[in-house]
Amino acid sequence: MLQTETREDNELREDAEAAAADTTPTVAPPLPAIHRDLFFERCLWCGTPSYRRSFCRACGATAFKRERSTGAGVLVRRIGHVQLNTWFVAMDEGFTLLCQLTRAEPVVVAVGARVRVVRAVAPLDQGLPLVELTYPATSLERWW
Repeated sequence: MLQTETREDNELREDAEAAAADTTPTVAPPLPAIHRDLFFERCLWCGTPSYRRSFCRACGATAFKRERSTGAGVLVRRIGHVQLNTWFVAMDEGFTLLCQLTRAEPVVVAVGARVRVVRAVAPLDQGLPLVELTYPATSLERWW
């Protein structure tokens, strides 16, 4: 037996397709935001600042207060391979931070150079915080 479509079937199908089109999101979900704010913990018992620790290195307490950092610091020591440009940074608040230096060649950077945080947390919490020099490096500041 030959089956044919009726006008009612077509109208119902078009209505269902229109309803499905209305519920489908047309805008792509937003990308994760780049966080420039750097947060650190300060011990509630002794006031020692730290970065991502589960206990205080001075008194051993586990109670912390979260604070926002100014994002400024000083390069203390290079660590790892030169190509990665990874440094320990002494932040102005008193804690040290392992981060990557961007927008500067590794041979132009000296210990004691002032830096600021560019990206505190990578998307999906992967990678190290990124810092950059607060002023352009000159040829006299070569570290060799």
